[in-house]
Amino acid sequence: MIAKSVPISGGGSSGSRRKIVPPAAAVAFVLKLTQTVSTWSRTRSTAFSGFPCERKLVKDVSGKGIRPGVYIVKHSPFRILLVVPTLLVALAACQSMPGSSAKKAPAYVERPVDLLYNNARDELSKKNYTEAVTGFEEVDRQHPYSEWARRALLMTAYANYQQNKYEEAIAGAQRFASLYPGNDSAVYAYYLIAICYFEQIVDVGRDQRMTELALAALNDVVQRYPQSEYARDARLKIDMTQDQLAGKEMEIGRYYLRDGQQLAALGRFRRVIDLYQTTTHVPEALHRLVETNLSMGLVDEATKVGAVLGYNYPGSEWYEASYKLLTAKGFTPEGKPERRGLFQRISKPKRGLERAPEPPQTSAPQASK
Repeated sequence: MIAKSVPISGGGSSGSRRKIVPPAAAVAFVLKLTQTVSTWSRTRSTAFSGFPCERKLVKDVSGKGIRPGVYIVKHSPFRILLVVPTLLVALAACQSMPGSSAKKAPAYVERPVDLLYNNARDELSKKNYTEAVTGFEEVDRQHPYSEWARRALLMTAYANYQQNKYEEAIAGAQRFASLYPGNDSAVYAYYLIAICYFEQIVDVGRDQRMTELALAALNDVVQRYPQSEYARDARLKIDMTQDQLAGKEMEIGRYYLRDGQQLAALGRFRRVIDLYQTTTHVPEALHRLVETNLSMGLVDEATKVGAVLGYNYPGSEWYEASYKLLTAKGFTPEGKPERRGLFQRISKPKRGLERAPEPPQTSAPQASK
């Protein structure tokens, strides 16, 4: 390899040269970089911070004269070359960091639909849900107009649901329901949407937006498919969501009552009685109305509410509390509290299914010959 001489700009004599022997491509790159740096800036600041510069008279490009005001980097090209590997290493490190690049799509290899679908089902049965999602998406990508592409779309939503990726599951189920509203599995798509919202319900101390969405989706299942098996489970969960919303109203009402805002508390308790009459919070709401009315001096109204409470829930603990409040004020309600039986104390409301079942099964595609 022929050694090339590269002039050193700066404090030495004009004839001083240093010989280096890098590869030809590197030499060309360094020369190009030096030329760019030397003509880049017309000010005292350069791209390479900290490199001392000095003013030089440089020939014009046309060769017709000289022009002042160009700043030349005093360091040699070999020193500049040392900076380049550092920048390349930093760039490679950034590219290799987790999350720096999007998920790579699998290479497209055309395969029969039976092989793709059955492989994805195998991954699903092994609870390898990420691989199952990838497999079902490949079915839809390679055979978009086949019957099994429709099936794979619903299975993708179910596999995302199993990973608690509710947003992806809801999006997939909504897409299936909008594309194939007359399909037999559309009822499952609506049910899966409702379950995804239902499982995101939080305690009554927090925002109940998901509870409202779950209630709307569950009602949609019941109204569209009232005789289906999913409607039966949806009805049980509707009771639970309404109980949750009633609990939120009671939470706010109790806060108002503690804070001395009786009118605001009355509004919340009456809202429970009017909108959520079948929930477990109604007896307490009636008792709180008795308590609030008494604190406001509305004895007649408190007596009426206490009578309603005693007639509908004679054995509840809340009627016992209301009975004590009224008798302490010198008023005797018509009925005395009844003792609750053992079954009433230990019975719990039905909760329905804990998790959504797998979509209704259809025979798998036969292997192509």
